[in-house]
Amino acid sequence: MNRSLSVLAILLVVPNVATAQLSLAEALAEADVGAYANRMAVGEARAMAAGPVAALQGIIPSVRFEAGYMRTTDPIGVFGATLRQRSVTQAAFDPARLNYPDAIGDYTGGAIAEIPLVNVDAWLGRSAARAASGAADAQRDWTRLATRRDVVRAYYGAMLAEDRTATYLAALRAARAHLEQVQAMRRQGLVTKADELQASVRLGDVRAEISAAAADAENARRQLAMLLGRGSEPVQLAAALPSSATVREVIAADTLAVPGESVRPDVAAAELGAEAATTALRRSRSSLLPRINAIARYDWHSGSTLYGGEPSWSLGVMASWSPFSGGAQLASRREAAGRADAARAGAEAVRSQAGYDIESGRTALRTALTRMTIADWGAEQADEALRLVRRRYEGGLATITELLAADAAATGARLRTSAARFAAIEASAALRLATGRDPGSLVVLEQPSSSIGAPR
Repeated sequence: MNRSLSVLAILLVVPNVATAQLSLAEALAEADVGAYANRMAVGEARAMAAGPVAALQGIIPSVRFEAGYMRTTDPIGVFGATLRQRSVTQAAFDPARLNYPDAIGDYTGGAIAEIPLVNVDAWLGRSAARAASGAADAQRDWTRLATRRDVVRAYYGAMLAEDRTATYLAALRAARAHLEQVQAMRRQGLVTKADELQASVRLGDVRAEISAAAADAENARRQLAMLLGRGSEPVQLAAALPSSATVREVIAADTLAVPGESVRPDVAAAELGAEAATTALRRSRSSLLPRINAIARYDWHSGSTLYGGEPSWSLGVMASWSPFSGGAQLASRREAAGRADAARAGAEAVRSQAGYDIESGRTALRTALTRMTIADWGAEQADEALRLVRRRYEGGLATITELLAADAAATGARLRTSAARFAAIEASAALRLATGRDPGSLVVLEQPSSSIGAPR
Protein backbone atom coordinates (compact mmCIF):
# COMPACT_ATOMS: atom_id res chain seq x y z
CA MET A 1 0.00 0.00 0.00
CA ASN A 2 2.75 2.48 0.98
CA ARG A 3 4.75 1.67 -2.12
CA SER A 4 1.69 2.12 -4.37
CA LEU A 5 1.00 5.56 -2.97
CA SER A 6 4.58 6.63 -3.56
CA VAL A 7 4.59 5.38 -7.13
CA LEU A 8 1.27 7.15 -7.79
CA ALA A 9 2.64 10.42 -6.45
CA ILE A 10 5.74 10.16 -8.59
CA LEU A 11 3.67 9.46 -11.70
CA LEU A 12 1.58 12.53 -10.96
CA VAL A 13 4.63 14.71 -10.55
CA VAL A 14 7.19 13.58 -13.12
CA PRO A 15 6.41 14.81 -16.65
CA ASN A 16 5.88 12.25 -19.38
CA VAL A 17 9.24 11.87 -21.08
CA ALA A 18 7.50 11.22 -24.39
CA THR A 19 6.05 14.75 -24.27
CA ALA A 20 8.36 17.67 -24.96
CA GLN A 21 8.69 20.08 -22.05
CA LEU A 22 7.45 23.60 -22.78
CA SER A 23 9.91 26.43 -22.19
CA LEU A 24 8.82 29.91 -21.13
CA ALA A 25 9.95 31.35 -24.47
CA GLU A 26 7.81 28.81 -26.31
CA ALA A 27 4.84 29.51 -24.03
CA LEU A 28 5.10 33.25 -24.67
CA ALA A 29 5.34 32.79 -28.44
CA GLU A 30 2.35 30.45 -28.38
CA ALA A 31 0.29 32.86 -26.28
CA ASP A 32 1.04 35.77 -28.62
CA VAL A 33 -0.75 33.91 -31.40
CA GLY A 34 -3.16 31.53 -29.70
CA ALA A 35 -4.24 33.02 -26.36
CA TYR A 36 -7.99 33.63 -26.30
CA ALA A 37 -7.64 37.19 -24.99
CA ASN A 38 -5.10 38.09 -27.68
CA ARG A 39 -7.23 36.63 -30.46
CA MET A 40 -10.27 38.56 -29.29
CA ALA A 41 -8.27 41.79 -29.05
CA VAL A 42 -6.88 41.30 -32.57
CA GLY A 43 -10.38 40.68 -33.92
CA GLU A 44 -11.72 43.79 -32.19
CA ALA A 45 -8.87 45.89 -33.60
CA ARG A 46 -9.56 44.59 -37.11
CA ALA A 47 -13.25 45.41 -36.73
CA MET A 48 -12.51 48.94 -35.53
CA ALA A 49 -10.09 49.46 -38.43
CA ALA A 50 -13.10 49.36 -40.75
CA GLY A 51 -14.52 52.54 -39.19
CA PRO A 52 -12.29 55.08 -41.00
CA VAL A 53 -12.97 53.31 -44.30
CA ALA A 54 -16.74 53.42 -43.78
CA ALA A 55 -16.53 57.15 -43.00
CA LEU A 56 -15.19 57.79 -46.52
CA GLN A 57 -18.75 57.48 -47.81
CA GLY A 58 -19.34 61.14 -47.12
CA ILE A 59 -15.90 62.27 -48.30
CA ILE A 60 -14.97 60.64 -51.60
CA PRO A 61 -17.17 60.32 -54.72
CA SER A 62 -19.26 57.23 -55.21
CA VAL A 63 -20.40 55.65 -58.47
CA ARG A 64 -23.31 53.34 -59.04
CA PHE A 65 -25.14 51.81 -62.02
CA GLU A 66 -28.84 51.24 -62.48
CA ALA A 67 -30.77 49.07 -64.90
CA GLY A 68 -34.45 48.19 -65.23
CA TYR A 69 -37.42 47.47 -67.47
CA MET A 70 -40.96 48.79 -67.35
CA ARG A 71 -44.02 48.19 -69.55
CA THR A 72 -46.98 50.50 -69.08
CA THR A 73 -50.20 51.92 -70.56
CA ASP A 74 -50.20 54.94 -68.26
CA PRO A 75 -50.62 57.97 -70.55
CA ILE A 76 -47.92 59.99 -68.86
CA GLY A 77 -45.60 56.98 -68.62
CA VAL A 78 -46.09 56.06 -72.30
CA PHE A 79 -45.49 59.61 -73.54
CA GLY A 80 -42.49 60.05 -71.23
CA ALA A 81 -40.92 56.76 -72.34
CA THR A 82 -41.52 57.64 -75.99
CA LEU A 83 -39.91 61.02 -75.45
CA ARG A 84 -36.92 59.56 -73.58
CA GLN A 85 -36.42 56.98 -76.34
CA ARG A 86 -36.41 59.89 -78.80
CA SER A 87 -39.09 58.22 -80.90
CA VAL A 88 -41.76 60.96 -80.81
CA THR A 89 -43.58 61.56 -84.13
CA GLN A 90 -46.46 63.79 -85.13
CA ALA A 91 -48.82 60.87 -84.57
CA ALA A 92 -47.81 60.73 -80.92
CA PHE A 93 -49.78 63.97 -80.37
CA ASP A 94 -53.03 62.48 -81.54
CA PRO A 95 -55.46 63.08 -78.64
CA ALA A 96 -56.87 59.57 -78.95
CA ARG A 97 -53.40 58.01 -78.62
CA LEU A 98 -52.51 60.37 -75.81
CA ASN A 99 -55.62 59.38 -73.86
CA TYR A 100 -55.58 55.68 -74.68
CA PRO A 101 -52.02 54.75 -75.64
CA ASP A 102 -50.84 51.28 -76.54
CA ALA A 103 -48.56 49.59 -74.04
CA ILE A 104 -44.90 50.45 -74.41
CA GLY A 105 -41.78 48.79 -72.98
CA ASP A 106 -38.85 50.82 -71.72
CA TYR A 107 -35.36 49.50 -70.88
CA THR A 108 -33.64 51.97 -68.57
CA GLY A 109 -29.97 52.30 -67.68
CA GLY A 110 -28.05 54.81 -65.66
CA ALA A 111 -24.54 55.68 -64.44
CA ILE A 112 -24.57 58.01 -61.43
CA ALA A 113 -21.69 59.74 -59.68
CA GLU A 114 -22.35 61.42 -56.33
CA ILE A 115 -19.67 63.92 -55.33
CA PRO A 116 -19.52 65.25 -51.74
CA LEU A 117 -18.49 68.89 -51.64
CA VAL A 118 -19.02 70.12 -48.07
CA ASN A 119 -19.78 67.48 -45.43
CA VAL A 120 -18.17 68.60 -42.19
CA ASP A 121 -19.80 65.83 -40.17
CA ALA A 122 -18.27 63.19 -42.48
CA TRP A 123 -14.73 64.53 -41.98
CA LEU A 124 -15.19 64.71 -38.22
CA GLY A 125 -16.70 61.23 -38.26
CA ARG A 126 -13.62 59.91 -40.02
CA SER A 127 -11.35 61.58 -37.47
CA ALA A 128 -13.36 60.02 -34.63
CA ALA A 129 -13.22 56.61 -36.30
CA ARG A 130 -9.46 56.84 -36.78
CA ALA A 131 -8.96 57.70 -33.11
CA ALA A 132 -11.23 54.82 -32.10
CA SER A 133 -9.29 52.47 -34.34
CA GLY A 134 -6.02 53.65 -32.81
CA ALA A 135 -7.48 53.03 -29.35
CA ALA A 136 -8.36 49.47 -30.36
CA ASP A 137 -4.82 48.91 -31.66
CA ALA A 138 -3.34 50.21 -28.40
CA GLN A 139 -5.72 48.04 -26.39
CA ARG A 140 -4.63 45.06 -28.47
CA ASP A 141 -0.99 45.80 -27.61
CA TRP A 142 -1.85 46.18 -23.92
CA THR A 143 -3.76 42.90 -23.95
CA ARG A 144 -0.72 41.20 -25.45
CA LEU A 145 1.58 42.58 -22.73
CA ALA A 146 -0.90 41.70 -19.98
CA THR A 147 -1.24 38.20 -21.38
CA ARG A 148 2.54 37.79 -21.39
CA ARG A 149 2.53 38.83 -17.72
CA ASP A 150 -0.18 36.23 -17.08
CA VAL A 151 1.85 33.58 -18.92
CA VAL A 152 4.94 34.32 -16.81
CA ARG A 153 2.86 34.10 -13.65
CA ALA A 154 1.04 30.92 -14.72
CA TYR A 155 4.24 29.28 -15.99
CA TYR A 156 6.21 29.82 -12.81
CA GLY A 157 3.08 29.19 -10.76
CA ALA A 158 2.90 25.74 -12.32
CA MET A 159 6.60 25.25 -11.62
CA LEU A 160 5.98 26.30 -8.01
CA ALA A 161 3.26 23.67 -7.74
CA GLU A 162 5.66 21.06 -9.17
CA ASP A 163 8.38 22.21 -6.78
CA ARG A 164 5.97 21.94 -3.86
CA THR A 165 5.19 18.36 -4.82
CA ALA A 166 8.89 17.54 -5.17
CA THR A 167 9.50 19.00 -1.70
CA TYR A 168 6.83 16.77 -0.21
CA LEU A 169 8.32 13.77 -2.02
CA ALA A 170 11.63 14.53 -0.33
CA ALA A 171 9.76 14.83 2.96
CA LEU A 172 8.12 11.49 2.24
CA ARG A 173 11.50 9.82 1.86
CA ALA A 174 12.67 11.43 5.08
CA ALA A 175 9.50 10.41 6.93
CA ARG A 176 9.86 6.84 5.73
CA ALA A 177 13.50 6.80 6.85
CA HIS A 178 12.45 8.15 10.25
CA LEU A 179 9.81 5.46 10.60
CA GLU A 180 12.28 2.73 9.66
CA GLN A 181 14.78 4.13 12.15
CA VAL A 182 12.17 4.27 14.93
CA GLN A 183 11.05 0.73 14.17
CA ALA A 184 14.65 -0.51 14.37
CA MET A 185 15.25 1.34 17.64
CA ARG A 186 11.99 -0.02 19.08
CA ARG A 187 13.07 -3.55 18.32
CA GLN A 188 16.18 -2.78 20.33
CA GLY A 189 14.04 -1.45 23.15
CA LEU A 190 15.39 2.09 22.81
CA VAL A 191 12.06 3.80 22.07
CA THR A 192 8.41 3.18 22.78
CA LYS A 193 5.40 2.26 20.69
CA ALA A 194 4.28 5.89 20.91
CA ASP A 195 7.38 6.98 19.00
CA GLU A 196 6.57 4.54 16.19
CA LEU A 197 2.95 5.75 16.06
CA GLN A 198 4.00 9.40 15.83
CA ALA A 199 6.39 8.60 13.00
CA SER A 200 3.60 6.72 11.21
CA VAL A 201 1.24 9.68 11.59
CA ARG A 202 3.89 11.99 10.14
CA LEU A 203 4.29 9.65 7.16
CA GLY A 204 0.54 9.69 6.57
CA ASP A 205 0.41 13.46 6.77
CA VAL A 206 3.11 13.78 4.14
CA ARG A 207 1.29 11.35 1.84
CA ALA A 208 -1.85 13.45 2.11
CA GLU A 209 0.12 16.59 1.28
CA ILE A 210 1.63 14.87 -1.76
CA SER A 211 -1.80 13.94 -3.06
CA ALA A 212 -3.06 17.53 -2.72
CA ALA A 213 0.16 19.02 -4.15
CA ALA A 214 0.10 16.69 -7.16
CA ALA A 215 -3.52 17.66 -7.90
CA ASP A 216 -2.64 21.35 -7.58
CA ALA A 217 0.30 20.88 -9.94
CA GLU A 218 -1.86 19.24 -12.59
CA ASN A 219 -4.51 21.94 -12.27
CA ALA A 220 -1.81 24.62 -12.61
CA ARG A 221 -0.55 23.02 -15.81
CA ARG A 222 -4.12 22.85 -17.11
CA GLN A 223 -4.65 26.53 -16.33
CA LEU A 224 -1.49 27.38 -18.25
CA ALA A 225 -2.76 25.38 -21.23
CA MET A 226 -6.06 27.28 -21.09
CA LEU A 227 -4.18 30.59 -21.01
CA LEU A 228 -2.17 29.58 -24.07
CA GLY A 229 -5.37 28.81 -25.96
CA ARG A 230 -4.74 25.10 -26.38
CA GLY A 231 -7.66 23.77 -24.30
CA SER A 232 -7.43 22.10 -20.91
CA GLU A 233 -4.89 19.35 -21.62
CA PRO A 234 -2.07 19.94 -19.10
CA VAL A 235 1.29 21.02 -20.50
CA GLN A 236 4.58 19.51 -19.39
CA LEU A 237 7.17 21.72 -17.72
CA ALA A 238 10.54 21.48 -16.09
CA ALA A 239 9.95 20.84 -12.39
CA ALA A 240 12.33 23.35 -10.82
CA LEU A 241 12.11 27.08 -10.17
CA PRO A 242 15.16 29.26 -10.85
CA SER A 243 17.50 29.52 -7.90
CA SER A 244 17.28 32.46 -5.54
CA ALA A 245 20.62 33.74 -6.81
CA THR A 246 19.38 33.70 -10.40
CA VAL A 247 16.12 35.40 -9.49
CA ARG A 248 17.91 38.09 -7.51
CA GLU A 249 20.46 38.70 -10.28
CA VAL A 250 17.74 39.14 -12.92
CA ILE A 251 15.20 41.26 -11.08
CA ALA A 252 17.08 43.24 -8.43
CA ALA A 253 17.50 46.21 -10.77
CA ASP A 254 13.74 46.33 -11.37
CA THR A 255 13.27 48.22 -8.11
CA LEU A 256 14.83 51.22 -9.87
CA ALA A 257 12.75 50.78 -13.04
CA VAL A 258 11.28 53.87 -14.66
CA PRO A 259 8.54 54.09 -17.30
CA GLY A 260 9.62 53.51 -20.88
CA GLU A 261 9.97 56.27 -23.44
CA SER A 262 6.66 55.40 -25.10
CA VAL A 263 3.25 55.83 -23.49
CA ARG A 264 1.90 52.70 -21.83
CA PRO A 265 -0.53 51.05 -24.29
CA ASP A 266 -3.53 51.12 -21.95
CA VAL A 267 -2.94 54.83 -21.30
CA ALA A 268 -2.64 55.44 -25.04
CA ALA A 269 -5.88 53.52 -25.61
CA ALA A 270 -7.72 55.60 -23.01
CA GLU A 271 -6.39 58.88 -24.40
CA LEU A 272 -7.32 57.93 -27.97
CA GLY A 273 -10.74 56.86 -26.75
CA ALA A 274 -11.20 60.28 -25.15
CA GLU A 275 -10.08 61.92 -28.39
CA ALA A 276 -12.58 59.84 -30.36
CA ALA A 277 -15.41 60.76 -27.99
CA THR A 278 -14.53 64.46 -28.10
CA THR A 279 -14.42 64.42 -31.90
CA ALA A 280 -17.74 62.58 -31.98
CA LEU A 281 -19.20 65.42 -29.90
CA ARG A 282 -17.94 67.97 -32.44
CA ARG A 283 -19.44 65.83 -35.19
CA SER A 284 -22.85 65.82 -33.52
CA ARG A 285 -22.72 69.61 -33.27
CA SER A 286 -21.70 69.93 -36.91
CA SER A 287 -25.05 68.44 -37.95
CA LEU A 288 -26.38 72.02 -37.72
CA LEU A 289 -24.20 73.00 -40.69
CA PRO A 290 -25.47 72.61 -44.27
CA ARG A 291 -24.31 69.77 -46.48
CA ILE A 292 -23.49 70.39 -50.13
CA ASN A 293 -23.22 67.55 -52.64
CA ALA A 294 -23.05 67.30 -56.42
CA ILE A 295 -24.48 64.66 -58.72
CA ALA A 296 -23.65 63.71 -62.31
CA ARG A 297 -25.49 61.04 -64.25
CA TYR A 298 -25.96 59.48 -67.68
CA ASP A 299 -29.31 57.86 -68.52
CA TRP A 300 -30.29 55.49 -71.34
CA HIS A 301 -33.82 54.60 -72.49
CA SER A 302 -34.53 52.05 -75.19
CA GLY A 303 -37.46 49.99 -76.29
CA SER A 304 -35.27 46.98 -77.17
CA THR A 305 -31.99 46.76 -75.18
CA LEU A 306 -30.42 47.84 -71.94
CA TYR A 307 -28.18 50.87 -72.21
CA GLY A 308 -29.42 51.36 -75.76
CA GLY A 309 -30.48 54.51 -77.53
CA GLU A 310 -29.10 57.98 -77.19
CA PRO A 311 -27.88 58.86 -73.66
CA SER A 312 -28.81 62.01 -71.76
CA TRP A 313 -26.82 63.65 -69.00
CA SER A 314 -27.62 65.65 -65.89
CA LEU A 315 -25.49 67.74 -63.54
CA GLY A 316 -26.64 69.25 -60.31
CA VAL A 317 -25.71 70.57 -56.90
CA MET A 318 -27.84 70.11 -53.82
CA ALA A 319 -27.60 71.82 -50.46
CA SER A 320 -29.43 70.41 -47.47
CA TRP A 321 -29.79 71.98 -44.08
CA SER A 322 -31.66 70.66 -41.05
CA PRO A 323 -31.41 73.25 -38.29
CA PHE A 324 -33.97 71.35 -36.25
CA SER A 325 -35.34 67.85 -36.64
CA GLY A 326 -37.32 67.33 -33.50
CA GLY A 327 -35.52 66.12 -30.39
CA ALA A 328 -33.27 63.60 -32.16
CA GLN A 329 -30.36 65.97 -32.74
CA LEU A 330 -30.59 67.40 -29.25
CA ALA A 331 -30.59 63.93 -27.73
CA SER A 332 -27.66 62.91 -29.92
CA ARG A 333 -25.59 65.92 -28.82
CA ARG A 334 -26.36 65.31 -25.16
CA GLU A 335 -25.40 61.66 -25.50
CA ALA A 336 -22.15 62.56 -27.25
CA ALA A 337 -21.33 65.13 -24.57
CA GLY A 338 -21.89 62.56 -21.83
CA ARG A 339 -19.71 60.00 -23.58
CA ALA A 340 -16.95 62.59 -24.05
CA ASP A 341 -17.02 63.52 -20.36
CA ALA A 342 -16.91 59.85 -19.37
CA ALA A 343 -14.05 59.10 -21.76
CA ARG A 344 -11.96 62.03 -20.50
CA ALA A 345 -12.52 60.97 -16.89
CA GLY A 346 -11.64 57.40 -17.85
CA ALA A 347 -8.38 58.50 -19.45
CA GLU A 348 -7.47 60.47 -16.35
CA ALA A 349 -8.24 57.44 -14.19
CA VAL A 350 -6.05 55.17 -16.31
CA ARG A 351 -3.14 57.63 -16.09
CA SER A 352 -3.52 57.77 -12.30
CA GLN A 353 -3.74 53.98 -12.13
CA ALA A 354 -0.55 53.69 -14.15
CA GLY A 355 1.33 55.85 -11.65
CA TYR A 356 -0.08 53.85 -8.75
CA ASP A 357 0.87 50.56 -10.43
CA ILE A 358 4.49 51.67 -10.72
CA GLU A 359 4.89 52.82 -7.12
CA SER A 360 3.00 49.89 -5.61
CA GLY A 361 4.87 47.53 -7.91
CA ARG A 362 8.24 48.80 -6.67
CA THR A 363 7.13 48.35 -3.07
CA ALA A 364 5.84 44.84 -3.76
CA LEU A 365 9.08 43.84 -5.48
CA ARG A 366 11.29 45.21 -2.70
CA THR A 367 9.16 43.34 -0.17
CA ALA A 368 9.35 40.14 -2.22
CA LEU A 369 13.15 40.34 -2.46
CA THR A 370 13.41 40.90 1.29
CA ARG A 371 11.14 37.97 2.02
CA MET A 372 13.14 35.79 -0.36
CA THR A 373 16.35 36.64 1.49
CA ILE A 374 14.72 35.86 4.83
CA ALA A 375 13.22 32.64 3.47
CA ASP A 376 16.62 31.47 2.20
CA TRP A 377 18.20 32.19 5.58
CA GLY A 378 15.34 30.43 7.36
CA ALA A 379 15.72 27.34 5.16
CA GLU A 380 19.42 27.12 5.98
CA GLN A 381 18.70 27.43 9.71
CA ALA A 382 15.89 24.86 9.55
CA ASP A 383 18.12 22.34 7.74
CA GLU A 384 20.87 22.83 10.30
CA ALA A 385 18.39 22.48 13.17
CA LEU A 386 17.06 19.25 11.64
CA ARG A 387 20.59 17.88 11.34
CA LEU A 388 21.32 18.65 15.00
CA VAL A 389 18.03 17.25 16.29
CA ARG A 390 18.52 14.09 14.24
CA ARG A 391 21.93 13.55 15.82
CA ARG A 392 20.53 14.19 19.28
CA TYR A 393 17.67 11.75 18.62
CA GLU A 394 20.11 9.08 17.48
CA GLY A 395 21.99 9.64 20.72
CA GLY A 396 18.84 9.43 22.78
CA LEU A 397 18.95 13.11 23.78
CA ALA A 398 15.85 14.24 21.83
CA THR A 399 12.31 12.91 21.58
CA ILE A 400 10.57 11.74 18.43
CA THR A 401 8.28 14.76 18.77
CA GLU A 402 11.27 17.10 18.51
CA LEU A 403 12.62 15.21 15.51
CA LEU A 404 9.32 15.25 13.62
CA ALA A 405 8.78 18.91 14.48
CA ALA A 406 12.23 19.78 13.14
CA ASP A 407 11.57 17.78 9.99
CA ALA A 408 8.22 19.54 9.46
CA ALA A 409 9.89 22.91 10.08
CA ALA A 410 12.58 22.16 7.48
CA THR A 411 9.94 21.10 4.94
CA GLY A 412 7.92 24.25 5.62
CA ALA A 413 11.03 26.41 5.26
CA ARG A 414 11.80 24.87 1.87
CA LEU A 415 8.22 25.50 0.77
CA ARG A 416 8.44 29.13 1.88
CA THR A 417 11.68 29.54 -0.06
CA SER A 418 10.03 28.33 -3.26
CA ALA A 419 6.99 30.52 -2.65
CA ALA A 420 9.25 33.54 -2.03
CA ARG A 421 11.10 32.98 -5.33
CA PHE A 422 7.80 32.76 -7.17
CA ALA A 423 6.50 35.91 -5.45
CA ALA A 424 9.61 37.81 -6.53
CA ILE A 425 9.21 36.66 -10.13
CA GLU A 426 5.52 37.57 -10.06
CA ALA A 427 6.26 41.02 -8.62
CA SER A 428 8.92 41.64 -11.25
CA ALA A 429 6.54 40.69 -14.07
CA ALA A 430 3.87 43.02 -12.64
CA LEU A 431 6.32 45.92 -12.31
CA ARG A 432 7.63 45.44 -15.84
CA LEU A 433 4.06 45.60 -17.12
CA ALA A 434 3.35 48.67 -14.98
CA THR A 435 6.28 50.52 -16.52
CA GLY A 436 5.22 49.53 -20.04
CA ARG A 437 8.01 47.00 -20.53
CA ASP A 438 7.59 43.45 -21.76
CA PRO A 439 7.10 40.98 -18.88
CA GLY A 440 8.22 38.30 -21.30
CA SER A 441 11.77 39.61 -20.93
CA LEU A 442 11.90 37.42 -17.81
CA VAL A 443 12.60 34.58 -20.20
CA VAL A 444 16.23 35.30 -19.27
CA LEU A 445 15.53 33.31 -16.08
CA GLU A 446 15.75 30.18 -18.22
CA GLN A 447 19.36 30.90 -19.11
CA PRO A 448 22.23 29.51 -17.04
CA SER A 449 23.15 31.86 -14.21
CA SER A 450 26.68 32.37 -15.57
CA SER A 451 25.37 33.71 -18.88
CA ILE A 452 22.71 36.13 -17.57
CA GLY A 453 25.05 39.07 -17.30
CA ALA A 454 27.12 38.10 -20.35
CA PRO A 455 27.19 40.48 -23.33
CA ARG A 456 24.66 39.79 -26.04
